[in-house]
Amino acid sequence: MKEKQEYPKSFSHIGITVPNIKEAVKFYSEVMGWYIIMEPSTVKKETETAIGQMCIDVFGEDWTEFEIAHLATSDGIGVELFSFPNGIKEAPAFNPFNTGLFHFCIQDPNIEELIEKIVAYGGKQRMPIREYYPKDKPFKMCYVEDPFGIVFEIYTHSYELTYSSGAYSK
Repeated sequence: MKEKQEYPKSFSHIGITVPNIKEAVKFYSEVMGWYIIMEPSTVKKETETAIGQMCIDVFGEDWTEFEIAHLATSDGIGVELFSFPNGIKEAPAFNPFNTGLFHFCIQDPNIEELIEKIVAYGGKQRMPIREYYPKDKPFKMCYVEDPFGIVFEIYTHSYELTYSSGAYSK
């Protein structure tokens, strides 16, 4: 008897902690073009509402309030921004060798223009733009960071197209 094949789960959203919610909303909406679906607002620690209780469940008791905003990409992926008043305001050191999330990736066919805009808004280009198939296909990538030190990657083409072509084979 054949086992039931699991279906691939879809990606809903990513949560990013930033030092300044208004500056982060400005960067991600103006540079990435992400839609603001909920302007920055304050969540206070309380047990009278579902969101208040849920935040206590997630963050524990050692907080009083934080700011939150919700954005969305063109393909409907949510970007949940958090800013905690007492948190460390610097991004952690980039260390992809340790367990944990070390980047997310966005897609834009005009990688050069996007990188210029990221840098103009105070971000950084961490490496030269590289091509996966320099002689065959126009697939490019680059690691960058936002003005808050959060590292992410840019692809010019979809994940499926990039890796179904055998990016690591010779």
